[in-house]
Amino acid sequence: MTDDPQAPAADLPAAGLPIPALPLINRERAILQFNRRVLAQATRDDVPLLERLRYVTIVSSNLDEFFEVRVADIVEAARRPGSGVTREELAAVAQAAHEIIDEQYRLFNDAVMPALKQQGIVVLNHAERNAAQRRWVANFFHTQVQPLLVPVSLDPSHPFPLVANKSLNFIVRLGGRDAFGRENSIAIVKVPRVLPRVIRLPDGLCKGQQGFVLLTSVIRAHLTELFPGRTVHTFSQFRVTRDSDLDVDQDDVTNLRQALRTGLTTRHFGQALRLEVVSTCPPELSDFLLQQFSLPEVALYRVNGPVNLVRLNELIDQAVGPALRFLAFEPRWPADRLPPGHSILARLGQGDLLLHHPFESFEPVVQFLREAVMDPDVLAIKQTIYRTGTQSVLMDLLIEAARRGKEVLAVVELKARFDEEANINWAERLEAVGAQVVYGVVGLKTHGKLLLVTRREKGALRRYLHLSTGNYNPRTARLYTDMSYLTADAGFTADADAVFLQLASQTRARRPQHLVTAPFQLHKRMLRHINQVAAAAQAGQPARIVAKLNALTDPGLIGALVAASRAGARIDLIVRGACMLPPGVPGQTHNIRVRSVVGRFLEHSRIAYFSWGAGADDEVLYLSSADWMSRNMFRRVEVAWPVRDAALRQRVIDEGLVPYLHDEADAWLLDSEGRYRRLAQSGASAQQALMQRYGA
Repeated sequence: MTDDPQAPAADLPAAGLPIPALPLINRERAILQFNRRVLAQATRDDVPLLERLRYVTIVSSNLDEFFEVRVADIVEAARRPGSGVTREELAAVAQAAHEIIDEQYRLFNDAVMPALKQQGIVVLNHAERNAAQRRWVANFFHTQVQPLLVPVSLDPSHPFPLVANKSLNFIVRLGGRDAFGRENSIAIVKVPRVLPRVIRLPDGLCKGQQGFVLLTSVIRAHLTELFPGRTVHTFSQFRVTRDSDLDVDQDDVTNLRQALRTGLTTRHFGQALRLEVVSTCPPELSDFLLQQFSLPEVALYRVNGPVNLVRLNELIDQAVGPALRFLAFEPRWPADRLPPGHSILARLGQGDLLLHHPFESFEPVVQFLREAVMDPDVLAIKQTIYRTGTQSVLMDLLIEAARRGKEVLAVVELKARFDEEANINWAERLEAVGAQVVYGVVGLKTHGKLLLVTRREKGALRRYLHLSTGNYNPRTARLYTDMSYLTADAGFTADADAVFLQLASQTRARRPQHLVTAPFQLHKRMLRHINQVAAAAQAGQPARIVAKLNALTDPGLIGALVAASRAGARIDLIVRGACMLPPGVPGQTHNIRVRSVVGRFLEHSRIAYFSWGAGADDEVLYLSSADWMSRNMFRRVEVAWPVRDAALRQRVIDEGLVPYLHDEADAWLLDSEGRYRRLAQSGASAQQALMQRYGA
C-alpha cells in the first residue's frame, strides 16, 4: 500500500501492518460452517415446512458455488509449486464437504420429506405409484420427455460426450448387441435443462394429496424403452460440477465485453471438480465416470436422493399450503419521512433519508430514479451496475432516460460472477440508445453502489445521490437486509461525481473528502479507526468496536482487531458467513465476541462502529458496500460513507447493530476452535423484531 492517496493498494497487506499472531480459522472450513448454519434452519420446528425444504435447496446452491469457485481455486493452487496449498488440505476440504452433504441428505430423507408427507405433500417413486398414476406418468414420458432424449452408446465413433456443468445425466450399462451387432455396453443419456425436474400429478389421481414425481423417476421407470432390444443391467444419475470462473486476461483483450461473451459459451465445460452419483451407483460405473472426468476418488459424492436438490425449488413453487410458508411480509413505505406522492428530490433538500430493507420498501429508490428520468430539469444520471437481474425496472428507467436525451453514464461490472450475461445484455441495450457505458477499471471489480442525479435548479446545478450496502435489484431487496442512503449533501455528491469521473476516465481524480473508497483509502481508514480504539483502551478510556459484515478474512484487519483486543477494547463482530478470526483465545482475542445471525432474510448490510473515548467526536459509524476481505479492500472499487446525522446514526445502531447483539433465536456464537454454538433459539429475533416494527 502506498502513501499516494490516488494509487491503489497492493494485493497483499503492506509491511508493517499488524499480522495476527495466532492460527486463523481455515477459510474453506468457515464457508462450510456457514452452510451448516443454513442447513440447521431446516431442523427448526418454528420454520414452516416448505421453507425448511427451501433451506435444504439453498445449501445445495451454495455448495455448487463453493465447488465452482473456492474448490476450483484451491485445486489450481495445489498444482502450483510453492503456493502453500497441499493435497492434504484439499482432501480435508473434500472430507468436510462430504460430511455436510451426507448430513443434508439425511435431513432431506429422514425429516423434511416425511414431515411434508404428513401434510399431504408426497413425492412418489415408481413403486409407490398406483396403476392410474403410472399410466399418466407413462403418457407424460412418451409425449413430453422421450422426444427430447437422445441416448448415446459409446464406441470409437461415439466418444464420451461433453457434459455441461451441473447438468442431469444418466449412465447405463447395457447387455446384448446394438442394431449393428456390436457389444457397446455403456450409454449416456443427457437430460435437457428445459425439462421440468418436478412434475405435479393431477389432483384427481392423488386422493386428497398433492402428488409429485421427479423427472429422474420418470426416466428411470422407462429407461429400457430408450434401448429397444437391449438389456439395462445397471444405471445411475450423475452430475458433474466444473470450474465456472471466467478466466479473461483483461490486459490482453481489446474488448472485454466480447471476450466475456465468448467465454460464456465455454464456461459450462470448465475443469471437472466434483462428480455426484446416486448411492446405488455400481462401482464400475462411478469408476468409469471418474476416469472420463479425470477426477480422484475423493471427488466422488454418493448421494441418497436426487443429484440436484436445488431443483426441488420447483416443488416449493407448485405446492399449495399457506401454513407451510412464511407469513407474507410487505415492506413498508416510509410515509413518516416520505409522504406518498411527494417529490423525493424535494424531500432530500430537507435532509438525508435512510431506508432499511427489506423492512422498508425499495420502491423509494425506484421512485428516486423514475422522478429523475421524468424531470426535464434533470440533465445527467450516473449509476454503477453490479447485480440487477435479467429483468430490471431500474435498467429500463436508465434506457428511458437516454431516450429522453439525458446524459446517462452506466458503469457496468461485466465480471459480476454468474451475472455476466445479464450485465452484458444490459450494457448492449444501454449503448443502443446512446448511453455511455464503461466497464470500470482493468483488474478491479466495481462493487460500490452509487446512483447520482444532476439537476438544474435556479440557474445552478445540484446533485442528488443514492448509496447502498446492497444491489440495485428490487427482487433481492425483499430478501436481503441492506441499507439505502439518499442525500443531497454537497460533499457526498461531489465525491461521488469524482468516483464516476475516475471510473470513466481513469485519471487521477481529487481525493474524496467524505466518501471512503477502495482500493485507495478504505483499508487504511478501517485500520486507523481500529488503532484509535486500541490506543483509547491502552489509555484506560472507553473503547468499543461493533462491526456487521458478511465475511472477515483480511489478515491485516484481523491483526489490528487482535491488537485492539489485547489492549482491552471491547469488540463485537456480527459476521454472517466466513470469519477467520478465532474469538476468545486467552491473551489474544479474549475481548472479542463473534456471532452469526441466520434467519428468514439473508443478512447483507455492512456496518462498522468505532468509539474511542467519551466525547461526542470520539465515535464514527460507516455504512459500506465492502466486506472485510482482502479482495474488497485491494481488488475492488468499493464505497463506504460515515453517517454523520446523529439521529440517523442512532437509528442504524438501534436497528442494524443492537438487535443483532441481543438476538437469541437466530444467532450462533463462534468459539476459539472455529465451532459455532446455537443460542437459546427461543428468545429475541432481530429480524422478527424489525418486521414487527415496520409491519402494517
